[in-house]
Amino acid sequence: MYIEYIKEFEQKLESVQISGQDGLQYKNYGIAMQKLVDLFSEIKESGKQVFFIGNGGSAAIASHMTADFMKNGGMKTYSLYDNSVTTCMGNDYGYEFIFSRPLEFLANQGDLLVAISSSGNSPNIVNAVLVAKKKGLKIVTLSGFQKNNQISHMGTYNVYVPANRYGMVESIHNLVLQQIVDTIMERDGECL
Repeated sequence: MYIEYIKEFEQKLESVQISGQDGLQYKNYGIAMQKLVDLFSEIKESGKQVFFIGNGGSAAIASHMTADFMKNGGMKTYSLYDNSVTTCMGNDYGYEFIFSRPLEFLANQGDLLVAISSSGNSPNIVNAVLVAKKKGLKIVTLSGFQKNNQISHMGTYNVYVPANRYGMVESIHNLVLQQIVDTIMERDGECL
C-alpha cells in the first residue's frame, strides 16, 4: 500500500503537463522547467514583484514560496496573507476578492502572479488571475483535478497535475516551485 502510493506519485509527476499562453504543450519536462526558470529570472533581473496565492494547503505553499523566493532566490516577493488585510478584503468585498482587490492596488505591469489551486476553480484565485491579466502581469498557474479547470489555460505558463488527490497535486506543485527556486539559487549563489 505504501509503495503503491509512491509509485502513483512518480507516475503523476511524470504526467505533469506544462503549457504556454499560446496553447503550446511542452512535452519535455526539462524544456518546460527551463522556460519557468527563465521567466522567474526575467522577473528577478527586472526587479519586479512576485505574488504567490492559494487557499488551504495551497496557501501554505504560497506562503512558503514567498519566503523561499525572497531569501533563496533573491527576488522581491510580496505576501497577500496579512491577517488584517485578508479579513478586511473578505469582510468589505467578499472572500472571492481577497486577492484580486489587493492586486489592484499593489501589482504593476510586468510583475508575476503565481496562482496555486488544486481544483483550478476557486473564485478568489480566478478573480486574481483576471485582475493580473488586466494589469499586464505575467502569470503562472498551478492546478490539478480536471484538465479543463478555469485557470489551466489562463497563464503565461500553466502547470497541470493530472491527479484528483489533494496530497498528490499539492506535493507536485510544491516540488515544481521548489525546483525553480533551487535552480536559481544554485545558479546565482545563496542570497544573504
